[in-house]
Amino acid sequence: MPSLNNNLYEFGDFSLDAQSRALRRGEATVPLTPKAFDVLLILVQNAGKIVSKDELMKAVWPDSFVEESNLTQTVFMVRKSLDETADRRYVQTVQGRGYRLLVPVVEREASSTLDTVPAVSGALPEVPSRTDAGTVSDGGGTLKKPASRRRLQLVGIAALLVAALGIYWVTLRGRAPAPSAAARPMLAVLPFENFTGDPRQDYFSDGMTEEMISQLGNFEPAHLGVIARTSVMHYKHSQEPIAQIGKELGVGYVIEGSVRRDAERVRITAQLIQVKDQSHLWAREYDRDLGHLLELQEEIAREVASEIEFSLGGRRPTEVTQAAAAPAPGGKSYEVYDLYLKGRYFWNKRTPEGFRQAADYFQQAIDKDPNYGRAYAGLADTFSLMSTWFVGPQNELMPKARAAALRALKLDERLAEAHASLALIKENYDYDWPGAEKEFRRAIQLNPQYATAHQWYAEFLSWQGRFQEAFAESDRARQSDPLSLIIASDHAMILYYSRQYDSALKQCRSILELDPNYDRALDLMIRPYLQLGRYDEAIDALNRWAAHYQGPWMWAWKAAVYGRSGHAEEARRALAKLEQVPGPDRTAILSIAYAGTGQKERVIQLLQRAYSEHSHVVLWLKVDPMYDLLRGDSRFQDLLRKLALAPGT
Repeated sequence: MPSLNNNLYEFGDFSLDAQSRALRRGEATVPLTPKAFDVLLILVQNAGKIVSKDELMKAVWPDSFVEESNLTQTVFMVRKSLDETADRRYVQTVQGRGYRLLVPVVEREASSTLDTVPAVSGALPEVPSRTDAGTVSDGGGTLKKPASRRRLQLVGIAALLVAALGIYWVTLRGRAPAPSAAARPMLAVLPFENFTGDPRQDYFSDGMTEEMISQLGNFEPAHLGVIARTSVMHYKHSQEPIAQIGKELGVGYVIEGSVRRDAERVRITAQLIQVKDQSHLWAREYDRDLGHLLELQEEIAREVASEIEFSLGGRRPTEVTQAAAAPAPGGKSYEVYDLYLKGRYFWNKRTPEGFRQAADYFQQAIDKDPNYGRAYAGLADTFSLMSTWFVGPQNELMPKARAAALRALKLDERLAEAHASLALIKENYDYDWPGAEKEFRRAIQLNPQYATAHQWYAEFLSWQGRFQEAFAESDRARQSDPLSLIIASDHAMILYYSRQYDSALKQCRSILELDPNYDRALDLMIRPYLQLGRYDEAIDALNRWAAHYQGPWMWAWKAAVYGRSGHAEEARRALAKLEQVPGPDRTAILSIAYAGTGQKERVIQLLQRAYSEHSHVVLWLKVDPMYDLLRGDSRFQDLLRKLALAPGT
């Protein structure tokens, strides 16, 4: 926790009262969640110094097992409370290290006469619902009690989140609105609350959320749409009212619940709420042996889906049969399944260390049960993303990913994740376009609501110049996962590849309205500016990116931008730095830099080497404007033919 005292900290237009835990701007109190207050207080007490992510997480979430994304989201809330803009910044992200308060701070002894606002801190009560609906029913009856807002003292915080996410939802749509969900009801499974009393069990409650999304997504996808994990996890620990969440996600129904477990048993409370009138359609509490957890997930999914259908005038719940439900996951024991959940928890972090920990947990699950297909699918997902993210050598990781994916499918051909990973391998490593497309389509057939499969398939289509199909798949991914920054960024990339530069810039700006320091959006913004010849704006975007990231990819784009804009000396210095960089992504980085500086011979050499190394940097050669300088070169056309990307191949 931050150092507590009676002092008042003044910075910019703000004052932070450590004793009363209040942030003020003039006479107005600015709402902050308890965790956001703690983070801000630590940064203020260490103004001008870099506070590492590890230090912040240990101080704010002591002895807790939480994702780094919790800290990222909390810092975002701090920035919104401080009303940060591109021209007025308070908190700096120091890439790979932590955060720093940029403005000077004056520390004073707090006056005892200052009005104080009660702190909203400490353990939250076990309130069963955001709608404060009263006692949870143990039966399956329909409850029609209207739901009111809970924890009214947090309305200001809710309003802050509403504003941020509301802007995001409106602007994220980019080129065109995603397909309408009017033909089918849409459902969001909000993150299950961890009521174990042990924050280290967050992986378990998060895992229950993800499993429920998967079960319901597979139930009857043509008739029930389910929002993906990435978007719903934005609402973890959120106090937003159900009505606002429903509006932001575009859903008519919400499930929320809690998980409590001990050594041998698990208790799950779940409620189904209709957004339009916030009435409770169904509520149940389940108390089961951990050994029956997988069957319990299937049972909950089946009951929820039947209640939604009944509320729309369809069959009664008792008429829904076992055959309608998705197959329960396999595995011989709860211990194996628990290891699998931990693996997915770390895989979802999308960091090099997270991938390594995920691979370790998936392997532990396999060691205990060599016939557990989902653990192999998780391992395939992990190795394939480690390769495409340049975490390790592609020639080592992709064969491992292939072996894991094939083993998973031999054990259970219905695993959509394994098909999607195999598609990624065939595309990125084998350059097998027909084989990859077959696997993508099979993954989507098995799980039409698997947003990642739609996202990857959209990329695949765009690299072949099949833009109309690519946009359709990207829209489907965005409908399933409307708050995913990576999916939104990929949509911007497709706009760029299709030479819609102004639309690509608009999409990047919409992402940066939510997260002004999102690396991928800043990186992507440089490219259309460069193609439009708007070099000053490209340099400005580069500098914004460089303010919190210094590394090879930034140097590559620095060389490209300065090379194109006539700043030869700056470009030369960036290239000299890059030539010293080792690592699996070296060829990809250098090809961009030399393309930007117009050195055709060097670019051709690098791309030929990339092809021989099975690097995925060659996949977008057909459509990437950066390589337009090579299109008249016969060697470049030969390379496209080898990749089956040339016209007529």
